Amino acid sequence: MAPSRSGILAAASTVVVKVGTNVLTNLEGVLDRGRVQSLADQLHRLIRSGRRVVLVTSGAIGAGIGRLNLGKRPTDLPHLQACAAVGQSALMQAYQESLTPYGIHAAQVLLTAGDFDHRTRCLNVRNTLRTLFEYSCLPIINENDTVSVAEIRFGDNDALASMVACLLRAPMLILLTNVDGLYSADPGVDPTATRVSTVERIGREIAGMAGATKSRLGTGGMSSKLRAARIASSAGIAVVMADGSVDGIVDRIFADEDVGTLFLPQVERTTSRKRWLGYMARPKGHFKVNAGAEEAIRHKGRSLLPVGVVSVEGAFQRGDVVGLLDAEGQEFARGLCNYSSVDADRLRGLNSEQIARVVGPMLYAELIHRDHLVVLE
Repeated sequence: MAPSRSGILAAASTVVVKVGTNVLTNLEGVLDRGRVQSLADQLHRLIRSGRRVVLVTSGAIGAGIGRLNLGKRPTDLPHLQACAAVGQSALMQAYQESLTPYGIHAAQVLLTAGDFDHRTRCLNVRNTLRTLFEYSCLPIINENDTVSVAEIRFGDNDALASMVACLLRAPMLILLTNVDGLYSADPGVDPTATRVSTVERIGREIAGMAGATKSRLGTGGMSSKLRAARIASSAGIAVVMADGSVDGIVDRIFADEDVGTLFLPQVERTTSRKRWLGYMARPKGHFKVNAGAEEAIRHKGRSLLPVGVVSVEGAFQRGDVVGLLDAEGQEFARGLCNYSSVDADRLRGLNSEQIARVVGPMLYAELIHRDHLVVLE
């Protein structure tokens, strides 16, 4: 039986809130202090209710545009990174000034994707965040835009927020954007389009709705929201996507109003190691596998053997995280590989007898052992 919205809210002892650039800035892309104060007020009430709260925020570039009096958003990477460098302190100042009346300390945490690739660094981040809770702090997380080239060009904070939620084993992730949820069709074209109140599972049909919901977003978009929701919900985290520009939207979510779109959690909670392996560490490469291997891994709890591999993609070393792709190129599992990409490519498609004849004795019979393999929902 699917969990109820009220039950999910009651169990949300830790909440990760992600706020997008277009919620925090005006039409010129400059930081809107009124929006920041409104958000701080709501987060204070959430903390006062006894919950632990983490904020993942965009807006550093917008704050930099305002402080530098540029008038518009730059288009080239060096100027975007310069705006981020200037704007990050302005953004944190705005949050601290908004939180000070409540006695809450704003704690800046800047992360890069590499911080999630190494399990030790991942655990260090988690320990720091947990300690900040002890000091009545609001951890405010942003991607380190000034050094993270990929984030500004291709990435967004939606994925970062989902990984932070996984890291903390938070029961709930809230994605605040400037649209009021996922729609069945483009409401500007189809007058019968309706907001989807609850999504039980993010399958192909739901993913196809991404293009139907229009939004004026900074570096993300509806597709990135759905990817983030899929990561989090697959890890057993409930996700709410809602319009952050609506007054009191966080209050309304926790008042159990039917606002935004709720994505239900898919699985029981997994171990922290499997969460890291399946949802936080980035794969260094991929194996495309045949239907037999996919079936054995998905439904029979088997390891990945060389005979099931069709092709090897990317360059990786023994012990790296490698993703598994089905016949359509969709990733369905991840694991720690026993061989480098060069050695794996020599072994792919061969059974044990062929390997013994062509290659000789194998150090491991499996490319990825089941104990180090996570099937993605």
